[in-house]
Order: sequence, then structure tokens, then C-alpha cells
Amino acid sequence: MASKPNAIIFGGLNTCSRTLATLLVPPNGGERLVKNLRIIDKYSVRPATTYLSSVFPQILDLPDVEYRQANLTVASTVASCFDPKEGEEPFDYVFDFTGEIQWDRPEGIQIGHTLKIARLIGLEAANRKVKAYVRIQHPFYQCKDSGSHDEKEDVKPEGVIGTWWHETLRTLGAIEDLNLVIIRTALPYGPYVNYLALIPFIAVAACYGHLKQTMKALHSPGKYPSHTVHVDDITGAMWAAAEWMAKTGRKEADAVAGEEIMFKNEKSKASEVEGMVSPSTKVIAPLFNLVRGRLACHHGREGNVIASYFGTTFDFHNFVTNIAAKFRLEDIIEDINEVHVSTWTTMITTSNPPIPNTQFSSYMDLYNLKKHTVAFNADKIKRVIGYQLKRPEFNHDAIGDMVEKLKAEHSWPNNEP
Repeated sequence: MASKPNAIIFGGLNTCSRTLATLLVPPNGGERLVKNLRIIDKYSVRPATTYLSSVFPQILDLPDVEYRQANLTVASTVASCFDPKEGEEPFDYVFDFTGEIQWDRPEGIQIGHTLKIARLIGLEAANRKVKAYVRIQHPFYQCKDSGSHDEKEDVKPEGVIGTWWHETLRTLGAIEDLNLVIIRTALPYGPYVNYLALIPFIAVAACYGHLKQTMKALHSPGKYPSHTVHVDDITGAMWAAAEWMAKTGRKEADAVAGEEIMFKNEKSKASEVEGMVSPSTKVIAPLFNLVRGRLACHHGREGNVIASYFGTTFDFHNFVTNIAAKFRLEDIIEDINEVHVSTWTTMITTSNPPIPNTQFSSYMDLYNLKKHTVAFNADKIKRVIGYQLKRPEFNHDAIGDMVEKLKAEHSWPNNEP
């Protein structure tokens, strides 16, 4: 029987890497998928300088699991992260969750913390001949209202964050001999997930359920609204992609799953940014969309599911309010947040048991309030890799699983009579 692979997870303590670690080395005594696991990020874990959840610290106590706090902008530091412990085999799989996920960070931060870091890791992974390098791509795109929505569709990166996350894919795709697979996700949800739009939306619904008032959203549902995917499927798909690439190799993977990563930047940047690929270079890399269902996630339906879980109803603001938001959203954002933010504070302070500290908030920032169309077709990953969704349904059970686990760790208010 072949020995289990060794794996490194780079970044993502604030996104999905904690969930992936739970899959690779279950804390409850389940079968491990990897022999040695090394996790590397900029955060401290003891004491914690980011939200870790109640489960992740248990993983850090398991044998053959190592956490390193590191500055991944330094090439020599990145190289040292690949050095196995004495007597251990080299690392086989690399999971890359690195990158700045705050939408309002300036271009220089995105270049330095997204493109540069991923490039350094990718170059070293190619040099070490790792068997699989799996890169996450968050849904920083604006999809068209019609079209195939498959991996060949020409989607537009959204803003500075989307431009440089997309550019990072081109940079990685152009690295010779890198066994790269890209997993492009929809909006994430699931236990302990606290990034992007869905979790504050759920917190807002909890507030209006507490007030026994109708929850209202700004944007009426369009033909192709924002799609979602469970975090268990994000990490499950990344593991399946690593296993597939390790058996397939980059050349064959490009042949059966390669897509052109189109240039979507300013041409002048190519001469200014170190490592950026020329606009004229055709970059091909294996790319897979990952969403719950095919083209099924309807904003209105999901709003109703979330609201009903908290005992309230869901609706949309009237035409006048929507027009006002369209033209001066920056000016009215605090008015929009006033009711549910103050209600959330009340719920936190009156919770039983008390909540001394929480990373979760009902505040909807400017990015989350804007209209986004994230509509992907995910048939390809099932057809090529054979990955089947573990969590295909978005329902009360899915929301309850999230909320009850957060209540159990005292990071979500419990205001039940």
C-alpha cells in the first residue's frame, strides 16, 4: 500500500485552510489523508491574531501537524517552508490559499500580497517538483447575464481585487513544470466561515428575526444571481484536484482541462510588476468552477430560506430606495446598517450564555451591498475529476449547522427565551 502524501497549506486561516486541515487530519480520530501536514500563514495562533474557530486548535495538537508563522513575501522564507523535517519525505501537495481578500486594499497591496506571494510559492513548488499545486480562486468576478457560464466563458474581474487575483492565475499558469490546478468557487458558506457576503447576510437575518420584522435586500433577483458553495465542497474539491493532478501531470491536465487565462489588466503594468506575464503570452492552465448545483442558486429563494430559519420573511426594497442606492450607496450605507448593527449589539450583550468576543458581525460593507453576479457552470469538475458535491442543498439544516456550531463556541448570540 502506497504511503500517504505530505502536504503544505499556505495562507487562508481567514478563509478555507482551517476546513481543509480538518479534512486532511480529522481531530476526531478519523482516517488521515496525509502523513505530515504543515500550515503556514502570517497570523499567530498562540496567542491567536485571527479567528481560528473552536476546532482548529485541536488540529494543531495532533502528531505530525506543524504550524509556522511566516512572512511569505521573502523568497528565502518561502524556500525554507518546503524543507521537510529530518528523516521525512519531501512535500507532495501544496494548497495555496494566499492573497489579500479585503476588497478595499490598494493596488500595491494586492500586487505584493497576492501576486508576489503566490508567484514565490509557485516557483519554489515547481523547483521542488511537487506533485500537485492547487490554487483557490475566490469569486471576484462579474459574470454576464447570459452565456454558457462554463470555464471557457470570458468573465470580467471585479475591481482592483479581481484584477490582481486573476492576474495571479496567469502568473502561476506560466510557471514551467508547475503542476497547477485552479478551483474557482462561488460564494462560500458553512461552519466557521467568516469571509465574503453570506455570513453577514445571515447575521442580518438573525437580527430581523429577533426584531420580528421583514428582512429586505436592495437588489431584486436577476436571471443569474450570486451562487453559493459549501466550504466542505471547496476543500473536498481541492483534495480531489490534488489527487487527480498527482496521477495526471500538468501536460495531460492541460490537454483535458486547460483553459486560456485571458489577459485582463493594463498592458503598461507588465513592464512595471516583477514576474507579471506579458499580455501577448497565451497562458493555459487546468481550471474548474465549483458551485452548488449547475445554475440553480436564486438570490430570492436563498433569502427566503435564510429569513425563514430565523422566523421572519424576506423581501426587496422599493424602486425609490433601489434608485437612491444605485447612485449614492456610499452616502446611505450607514443608514442601511443602523438598525441591524444596533440590534446585533443588543443580541450580543444580552446573549445567554454571554459572548465576550466574536468575529462575526451584521455590518454589510460597501462591497457586500453592491450587486454581484456570480454564475458558474460546474459540470466540468464532475465530468473530468469525478468530484461529487457533499453538500448540494442550501436549506434550514445547512444554516442550523452553521449557527449551532457558532453558538456552541460562544461566538454567535443565543437569545432564545
